[in-house]
Amino acid sequence: MEFTGERFHPEIPREIWYEHYHRYAFARGLISDRRVLDLACGEGYGSALMAGAAASVTGVDASAEAVAHARQRYGAETLDFQQGDATALPFDDDCFDAIVSFETIEHLEPQAEMLDEFRRVLRPDGFLVISSPDRRTYSDERDYQNEFHVRELYRDEFVTMIEERFPARRILGQRLAFVSAIWEAEGSGGVELVACEQAGGAVLPWPLEPLYWIAVCAETAAALPSPPGVSLFTDPDESVYAHYYHEIRKNMSAGGIIAERDARIAELEAQLAALENG
Repeated sequence: MEFTGERFHPEIPREIWYEHYHRYAFARGLISDRRVLDLACGEGYGSALMAGAAASVTGVDASAEAVAHARQRYGAETLDFQQGDATALPFDDDCFDAIVSFETIEHLEPQAEMLDEFRRVLRPDGFLVISSPDRRTYSDERDYQNEFHVRELYRDEFVTMIEERFPARRILGQRLAFVSAIWEAEGSGGVELVACEQAGGAVLPWPLEPLYWIAVCAETAAALPSPPGVSLFTDPDESVYAHYYHEIRKNMSAGGIIAERDARIAELEAQLAALENG
C-alpha cells in the first residue's frame, strides 16, 4: 500500500512505529479470549497482533484497498477483515466483547454517531479502548496542523463524549520519551518516573504532557479492565536508537568531509595570496 503520510504501515520506522505499536500491544494485554472489533484497522498489523491473544478479531476499515491488503498479508483462523462505515457498522447489537479504535475519532465529523455505534455493538459487559490526539499539546502548542484531521478534541471534550456513553472509564496519556530504565531484577516493585534538569541536577515531577489520550471505558465499573498504571514499550532491536545512531554517524562523517574541504580551501587561499604577493 502507498504511504500517504497518514495511514501507518509497519515498515515505517522510528517514533511513529513506537507510538502505533505500543497502543496495540497495550490493548493486547486487555483483550485475552474476547471477541474484538478493531475499527479503522488500516493496514491490519494491529488486528494481527491482537489476534494472537483474542478469541477472534474483526478488523474494519472504510478503505477497500486497506481491507484487501490486510486479507492478503495477514491470515489466521481468528482474524477477519471487512469494509465498513464507522457510523453504520454492519453488525448486530451486543456482538463484541471489546472494541479497539486508535486515532480514528479525529478523522470524522460525526463523532457522536461513531461512539453510539460502538455502544450498540458492544455487549453490556464489554469495554472500549479508544485513543485521540490531544488538541492542545498535539496541535496548539506546536503550531501544527494535520491535514488529515477533521476535528481534534481537547481532553475535556474527549472525556465528556466518552462518559455520556460509557460512565465507567480510565483515562491514560501517551507520549514518546527517551528514558533510562532502572527496574527490580527480582520481584515486582512499583514504577517511579522522575525527570532531572541538566543544570543543577534538580529532580522534578514527571513533566511531560500527553500528545495522545487513551480511554479504557465501559458501561459499568465491573466490566472495566484494569490496565497497568504505567506501560513501557520497546523492541528488541531498539530501532528508534538505530536511526539516531545512523544520523549521528552520517553527520560526523559529513563534519569530517567539511573539515577537509575547509582545510583545502584555506590551503588554496594561502597559495593564491602568495602568488598575488609574489
